[in-house]
Parts: sequence; structure tokens; C-alpha cells
Amino acid sequence: MDARLKDILKPEVVNTVNGLELIARIIVEGFMSGGNKSQSIGIGQEFSQYRNYEPGDDLRQLDWKMYARSERYFIKQAEIETNITVKFFIDASKSMAHEEDGISKLHFTKVITAGLAYLARKQGDTFGLYTVNDNVTLTTEPRPEHQQFIRFLHHLVELQAEGKWIKQNAEQLFNHHGKELIVFISDLYDEEQDILNFISRLKTVRNEVVVFHLLGKHELNLDYQGSFAFKDLETDTIVKVDTLVQRKQYVQRVQDWIDKLKLAFLDKGIHYHLTSASDPVEEVLRNFLKGRKVLAG
Repeated sequence: MDARLKDILKPEVVNTVNGLELIARIIVEGFMSGGNKSQSIGIGQEFSQYRNYEPGDDLRQLDWKMYARSERYFIKQAEIETNITVKFFIDASKSMAHEEDGISKLHFTKVITAGLAYLARKQGDTFGLYTVNDNVTLTTEPRPEHQQFIRFLHHLVELQAEGKWIKQNAEQLFNHHGKELIVFISDLYDEEQDILNFISRLKTVRNEVVVFHLLGKHELNLDYQGSFAFKDLETDTIVKVDTLVQRKQYVQRVQDWIDKLKLAFLDKGIHYHLTSASDPVEEVLRNFLKGRKVLAG
């Protein structure tokens, strides 16, 4: 992790416009400097997607690597977009307030979002922000204005994790605008697959959808020692767990859930990235951007 970033990646800094802008600049400067040729990596420049194979398609376009992973046939479609619209969609329900090692999932989300928006601005892409829970919906519509990034950061700073995900609130504030890249960040916790269904409807033949599935290290591994009472942040339900006894079963259930999500998104042509909030944020973004370059190459 960049030493400067380590010193300032704190909630009291993330929750200020100047602090969030500084963090975003440090992250992107890391991509753009040095001899790693990352200057050619862009959030909006590289556009690629997959669709299901249909009878009559040219067999030379089949992606055999995708088949090896999924045992399904996909056609790779790719094109280069010089300037596109990037839309960030954030799940702001209360489960995103879960905190590990001094930083919450929502704070981690704000940093990821600010970094990608900063890079989109440098490329000349327009970008917007959509956040939702059952208490509030906030929108910063994409605009090619000079002050858009500051407006965008103000929106991020004001954002709080509260309430629950409400699909009606999400659907009423979001509209498609032609070709675009949609970045959706969430822990994907819901009771009736509302979030999964909503994300699936975001995907069209004219856009690309990327999902960052954000979970804490302890959420993934249940690596506590002993008996604990865990409280659901959205329902206030309390569950008592003996971690030593139930860890193996818990980890397997989480893995089964993740595998199911991967397959569901793959079937829709949606790019899925499992992300731990304990990972260095600049590493998360660097790997994501390099992966986009490989896909489009």
C-alpha cells in the first residue's frame, strides 16, 4: 500500500471532500506512474461483453476459456469506446456499515468509487452516482461539467449506511442512457434476491455491468475464536454462534452462495468481482483495471 494512502485512509478523512479527492488522486497517480504501462488501462475505454451462443453464430467467436469455467457456450463481443458514460450504483443499506480493522464497507466503497470516478474524469468520460436505501435516494446525474467531480464527491461524503435495500426506490431513480458502463457495489445481502434481480435488469445489449461484491474478511471466514452473539444490522436479529463448531459449515455455505452468484452473473454477461474490505484498495482497483485490459485485448 502507498505509504501516503495508508496514513490518510481513515473515516475522518474519507468523509471530507478534500480528503476523498486526495485519496482518489494518490490511487490514480499510482496507476499512471512508473514503468508498468498502466496508462493504457481505462475504466471506460475498454468495452467488452459476452452473450449466450445462439444457433448460427460463428463458432470461431466462441470463448473456450469461458466454457472451461462454466461449461456453457458464450460469444465474446468487444468494441472500443473512446468516451462513454460511467454510472456508479451503491447499495447504502445498513449492512454496509459493517466495520473491520477500523474501516466500514461503505467507507471502502467510497474510496473505490472516488478512485474510479477520478480516472473516468481524466479520460474525459461522463459519470454519475446513484445510491439507495429505504430512507433516502441520492442521485448525481452524469454531466460533462467541470464541477461534476466535486458534486460527485459531495454526494459520496453525505452518504450514510442505513435502513434496508428497497427495490422500488432503486428502480424509480435509474434510467438507461444508451451505451454505458455500470459499476454496482454491494455486499449483496437481501432476503428475496431483490438486489440480484435488479442488477440483472440493469444489463442490456448496449451496456456493460460490473459488480463489486464487497465482504469483510471475518464475514468470509468467520475467523473468530469462541462463542459470539452476532447482530443483523438491518433487522436487529441476534444469533448466537460457536465459531469453532460452526465455522466449517458457515464457510461452505458462504462459498456455495458465492458460486451461485458467479454463475447467475455469468449467465447474464455481468462481470463479477469478489472483494474483501481488508484488501489494499489500490490493489483491488489495479487488478480490476488490468482485468478489463485483458478482456478487451
